Amino acid sequence: MTAVIDEGPGRGESPTSHEDRNRPHRSRRRTPDDLRTAVPEAGRDWNDGLIARRAAAKEEDAETGNAPNDEVRLPQVEAYVPSSGPLRPRLDALRELVGLSRARLDRATLAEAGRVLDEAAARRRLSSRHTVVAIAGATGSGKSTLFNSLAGAQISDTGLRRPTTSAPIACSWTDGAAGLLDRLAIPGRLRRRPQPSGSDADEALQGLVLVDLPDHDSAATGHRDQVDRVLALVDAVIWVVDPEKYADAALHERYLRPLAGHAEITFVVLNQIDRLPGDAADQVLDDLRRLLDEDGMALGEHGEPGATVMSLSALSGEGVGELREMLGRFVHERTAAARRLSADVDAAAARLRPVYVAEGRPGLGEGAREEFADRLAEAVGAAAAGQAAEREWRRNAGRACGTPWLRLWRWYESSRRPGSLERPAQPAPPEEQLTARQRVEQAVRTVAGEAAGGLPGPWAQAVREAAVNGAEGLPEALDELVGRAGSADGRGWAVSCFSAGAAGGAQGSVGPGGSTVVATGVAGASGVAHSGRVGGKPPRPRWWPAAVLAQASMTVLQIFGGLWLVGQIVGALEPGFLTPALVMLAGIIGGPLVEWSCAAAARGPARRYGQEVERQLREAAAACGRARVLDPVAAELVRYREVRERYVTVTEFSTTVR
Repeated sequence: MTAVIDEGPGRGESPTSHEDRNRPHRSRRRTPDDLRTAVPEAGRDWNDGLIARRAAAKEEDAETGNAPNDEVRLPQVEAYVPSSGPLRPRLDALRELVGLSRARLDRATLAEAGRVLDEAAARRRLSSRHTVVAIAGATGSGKSTLFNSLAGAQISDTGLRRPTTSAPIACSWTDGAAGLLDRLAIPGRLRRRPQPSGSDADEALQGLVLVDLPDHDSAATGHRDQVDRVLALVDAVIWVVDPEKYADAALHERYLRPLAGHAEITFVVLNQIDRLPGDAADQVLDDLRRLLDEDGMALGEHGEPGATVMSLSALSGEGVGELREMLGRFVHERTAAARRLSADVDAAAARLRPVYVAEGRPGLGEGAREEFADRLAEAVGAAAAGQAAEREWRRNAGRACGTPWLRLWRWYESSRRPGSLERPAQPAPPEEQLTARQRVEQAVRTVAGEAAGGLPGPWAQAVREAAVNGAEGLPEALDELVGRAGSADGRGWAVSCFSAGAAGGAQGSVGPGGSTVVATGVAGASGVAHSGRVGGKPPRPRWWPAAVLAQASMTVLQIFGGLWLVGQIVGALEPGFLTPALVMLAGIIGGPLVEWSCAAAARGPARRYGQEVERQLREAAAACGRARVLDPVAAELVRYREVRERYVTVTEFSTTVR
């Protein structure tokens, strides 16, 4: 006679098992764990709970006709601890992976991984002494008959009426499975104990919790929902197929193919072989193996891990003993729960692969960084600024070493030209402003594309967003960088990079020696043309004072010789035109000669000065772009590498047969 049990003590109820009172007494070797769990805690009162349990038991016995038994036992419960292996670090890595990815991936993408983590945590809190095995199959496949045959009693209803099984029914060979059955939401009225036989085969199944499921192809949608729910929670599953529907597409496409990674915890049983004549059973079994191989499910043959495929007849009992022995060994290993969790982690990792695995080696190389710096330097006009600084140096040399008459003429000519020192340059036309801004935007798009190349979609989008967000205000910052005063060591450039729009007085870029540099006629990133002066006192070479003194001497000779001649003409001095003429001629010829010599000597320093201005402006623009664009992009790439490392940890220790 089969007893109806309710292993889950409610609030205020006794943890004693009603199933033991309804089960005939059978001697069994008691282990140290049994002795420990059989002794209640000191000072704890069980009376109220026991009375309540007996009252509930009497009501159930009255409904089912089962006779009560006064034997009371405490459930044997042991917290689940995974066997030694990589499961725990894989779960930890998956948890970190989900945590790091929440800001970049949507909730639906991470839902399956979160469910696996929740189920793993729930399973680890429950008994490790039990293995929950579900029996699933199609209508008329004989799964309920096999369930009863394994239990040795008529537990699940069988018959010609379809569907016969409308709700999951559980049969537990040992105590302590209440938490597991509560997790499966199987009520106490549907929990059974097997018929005790005292045989070695029955002893080998100690720890087995067998669950008979409704038909997965039932016309009632609620039945299919229960099958899907329970299959996601059990430790292993026995699929029962019959010779007529073993190749059913609904079975293979809805269950076997998606669960191919769970091969190590899968049994596929060809039932009703007693209906097949001759060697037809072997032929059908071979074809079943072929279909499973096409589904991607590894088969456990020749000692290899994988799904167990066998044939039997639940009605006649042929092959049932062999299945019982396999289940005994499977339950005795106590690794089914860990294998199931490992397979679930593999399935979750496979779903996440498109959002974590990149094509190639994404990142920013030196070539992309240099190209970005070149584009920004072009946008701010670094080359033109260097050329303007070189011309300004040479003009300064001309002012210091040139003849006063020529300098006066040049000043007159420059005052009449637009864009001179006295006439500030007009803003660049709108088309030039647009072009300068487009250069910066194109530079940002290019470097973002280089960085995001090969990345999975969500991370590529995150890199592009980081670049675009960092580039907001970059054209204005670069333009102000060109015109903002700073220190000679270059620290002022980085400060001005984030101060676009800030109020400032006289603006200018830092040139060599602390001078202020503004690019002549260059439209900055925001399109504003600058005057192109070198203000302050640029550094002068050591020979410069000597050249100035020589030019002044030539001017003095010209003036002295001219006054001498004038004095002779008006009769104030004694006539003698040769000497004053020679003196005046020496000053006239020596002045241009000194100016030409200064110009020739100033070419080298002027070129170096312009190159230094160009370098500093280029480095300042690159630093601004790096702070606003490259650093945020690099941060996103570092974040991607972190989650990629966690993903590798999740996948590299996989033990699931593929």
